[in-house]
Amino acid sequence: MKQVAIYTDGACQGNPGPGGWGAILRYGSHEKEISGGCANTTNNRMELTGVIEALKLLKEPCAVTLYSDSQYVCNALTKGWAKKWQQNGWMRNKKEPALNPELWEELLRLADIHQLTVQWVKGHAGHPENERCDRLAVAAAERAKK
Repeated sequence: MKQVAIYTDGACQGNPGPGGWGAILRYGSHEKEISGGCANTTNNRMELTGVIEALKLLKEPCAVTLYSDSQYVCNALTKGWAKKWQQNGWMRNKKEPALNPELWEELLRLADIHQLTVQWVKGHAGHPENERCDRLAVAAAERAKK
């Protein structure tokens, strides 16, 4: 099984506001950068979209290590929150709906294809790939404003 590293970040100028996401996929010596944005979104939606868009590029099941500075994404995946929300009809508890259910649905579907390991990294702390993803996300948010 191919070993792939995926680094992602999301950014939003205002929350909600113009947002962007960036991702780096690395397989051996091959690397691909992707990014995109939306004129009116939230930071969490951009964090999720970066992961989804990166996973969508994989053409076969892979052993993926996902690096993200989003505790929302990392905790929901590693602590099983997202699967629990899904099992509960996209409710966080009896009164609160889970946010972004359509994105979580797609992310969980894609994650099931791969062997996914999630690694949280501290944002804005000099992690080279996280800093690159942040620059991609901010640039995409700037483009989305126009």
